[in-house]
Amino acid sequence: MPRHPAATAIGVISGTSVDGIDVAALRSDGESLVEPGEGRTYPYEPGLRAALLSLAAQPERVLRDPLAALEQAVTGAHAAAVERFLAETGLPREEVAVVGLHGQTVLHRPEARFTRQLVFGDAAAARLGLPVVDRFRDADVAAGGQGAPLVPLYHRALVAGLGEAGPLAVLNLGGVGNVTYLDGETVIAFDTGPANAMLDDFLFRRTGRSFDEGGRLARSGRADAGIVARFLGNPFFGRPVPKSLDRNAFAATLDWVAGLSDADGAATLAACTVEAQAAALRHLPRPPRRWLVAGGGRHNAVLMDGLRQRLGVPVEAVEAVGWNGDFLEAQCFGFLALRSLRGLPLSLPSTTGVPAPMPGGRHHPVPGRPLPG
Repeated sequence: MPRHPAATAIGVISGTSVDGIDVAALRSDGESLVEPGEGRTYPYEPGLRAALLSLAAQPERVLRDPLAALEQAVTGAHAAAVERFLAETGLPREEVAVVGLHGQTVLHRPEARFTRQLVFGDAAAARLGLPVVDRFRDADVAAGGQGAPLVPLYHRALVAGLGEAGPLAVLNLGGVGNVTYLDGETVIAFDTGPANAMLDDFLFRRTGRSFDEGGRLARSGRADAGIVARFLGNPFFGRPVPKSLDRNAFAATLDWVAGLSDADGAATLAACTVEAQAAALRHLPRPPRRWLVAGGGRHNAVLMDGLRQRLGVPVEAVEAVGWNGDFLEAQCFGFLALRSLRGLPLSLPSTTGVPAPMPGGRHHPVPGRPLPG
């Protein structure tokens, strides 16, 4: 029996690809009961997106500057996305117990016990008239954890509903890839390496397009095996897990493909992404018998075909089991917001390397709206 009654939460995140603000609803007890609801994506205004992408390449500025104006703009964009979501879906505001507002990550350096997500949770709560939880990663990082990935406990709840024997892997191909390995009581998670970020940045520099739709450009080119081998020589792949990455940790790879054609550059970066995910196998107790893939990368046929060839087992988009791969992360932060309010852990030693199961999140209540307990 669940220890807590179910409540409706909204989760909000913009990932490392900075391609839009994902908003999703779910009903959950924060433990075993998960009933996903609707989801929507709202694009950033182009100027704000450009400013965020530029900032991601200026780590020293993130460390030095308060960034108040930019954080205010991000907060406004995320609050407006929630308002649009409520209006478009017809979800009554009074039914929403909490909004889990992850914010926009602009720098993640857990080795220095630093992570920065732009969002003013208090301002968002005041504007929305709804309780908000933010700063999901801070306590984990402050305690010596990686602060990422934070989706594994949500993956665990979803996989429990499938009733399938393990081991299973849930792979998220966002800007950075991360995997959750589930086998009975065992939960292991870590960032696998670059996913869409390198390819997206390459395409934008070369063509002005934000991504390689369906992997068509990569399909037309030939991967440079030497560059792929050099990429796999990065010490990150041999580091013990759990581990996490900043979006731009592999930015030098873009310099290595500078002399290639658009097609060959895209093919090479796609091959690097596939090999980064396959390298995760060395850190898993047993090879997963099935991989379920979420995130934008699941729409790239070159990535998916490459993963099937390299892993040798079924590799399927999460829609194959009835999940919505566009909104798993947004749903997750609604789920984690409920866990945060109830004092439950958001991360485990086996998912982030934190010393003990770690609660987290900062709470922003509003008058007249009791928090679920």
